[in-house]
Amino acid sequence: MILIVDDDNSVRISLRLLLKRNGYDVATASTPAEAMAFVRASRPDLVVMDMNYSRSTSGEEGIILLKQIKVFHPDVPVILITAWGNIPLAVEGIRAGAFDFITKPWDNRTIIERVATALSLSEKETKESTSSFDRSSIIGRDAKLQSVLDTIERVATTNAPVLILGENGTGKELIAEALHKNSLRRNGPLVKVNLGGLSQTLFESEMFGYRKGAFTGAVADREGRFAAAEGGTIFLDEIGDLDINSQVKLLRVLQEHTYEPLGDTRTRRADVRVVCATNADLNDMLRKGTFREDLFYRINLITVTLPPLRERSDDIPLLVEHLLRKAAASTGRETPEVTPEAMELLKAQPWPGNIRQLANIVERTLLVTPGNVLDARDFQAQGLSPEQQHIPNPGRLKSREKTEIENALTESGGNLTRAAAILGITRQTLYRRMAKYNIQV
Repeated sequence: MILIVDDDNSVRISLRLLLKRNGYDVATASTPAEAMAFVRASRPDLVVMDMNYSRSTSGEEGIILLKQIKVFHPDVPVILITAWGNIPLAVEGIRAGAFDFITKPWDNRTIIERVATALSLSEKETKESTSSFDRSSIIGRDAKLQSVLDTIERVATTNAPVLILGENGTGKELIAEALHKNSLRRNGPLVKVNLGGLSQTLFESEMFGYRKGAFTGAVADREGRFAAAEGGTIFLDEIGDLDINSQVKLLRVLQEHTYEPLGDTRTRRADVRVVCATNADLNDMLRKGTFREDLFYRINLITVTLPPLRERSDDIPLLVEHLLRKAAASTGRETPEVTPEAMELLKAQPWPGNIRQLANIVERTLLVTPGNVLDARDFQAQGLSPEQQHIPNPGRLKSREKTEIENALTESGGNLTRAAAILGITRQTLYRRMAKYNIQV
């Protein structure tokens, strides 16, 4: 049963007819008091409620009603309805426990999608999942990693937006691929976009496309990334690097599921699932005002955080075996063995570039070592420290990380692009780490 709460009779009638046409049982209430009487008497599966009521336009009554519903039924999802100009009020509602918000005037298809997603996720939280989620592309038995995969399994078949957090090289793209592969959109495209590489001037044309003559140099129509992802998933990597103006344009697409290519007056619909990733601290960016709060709440309906490799060192033998097998196959060699001493050395490293750096070291060592056995000296020849660290120590980890960065800069002759490749991190991350440790070239 879906409960609709709104003091506007036309809104109640419109939503009731829309939801009933799509097979849902619906009840309505015109005031917070009526809504609470229903909530006390029974448990709705979902509440769709307005934020403002006749006695107030501040939204205070809506926030109070939301909190009261959550007291009686903490697990019931609540979708808020608000005007576009009252998005800060909707964000306050998200903080208070709302599942999502919809702005007026709404799109019927968007409402049905949001309702279906909310009900699907709620059902998956209360029932044991029976899906055959394919984890074969993710190597590791670490409890934190498995927890991430458990969450991804629960939400894969919904359209819920997912935010993947973690340091560079931890496998965020692999998680996005697994999410798409196990979704209902698996037969559609997976389009990957590195937002860190898009300037403000290129964002609109790259993401939304353009028509011939839209600007100087636009000699033909071009399809944007959202059009390319139609019916599938769009993976927005490094979303923390997106400038404020571009954040506003992206929010419009995520909120309304529509966009206009440059130079086109026709509105196009974006039927895509959005998965975002970043290594940035978005909460810190929110405090500094460099990331929009409304966009943050739009993309992080479901958030997972990948552990860095140094926190899952017991997975390193599995990863090394996988990486060696893959690298050996590409060169036509037999997969070499790794001595126990070499494996302990690998497990002791801080790995600032995480799995990407590990893969780089493993492949380089394989290429320059002719035998079928790799020992500690072979890996040390690629710049790994012989010092082993069995007990995690944050201070020593930072010291080791600084040393690895300095070694990579020395090996690359000060070439930042090559140093970043050696470490398995991006140039932007290398810049940030160099500033953190006051490393000069």
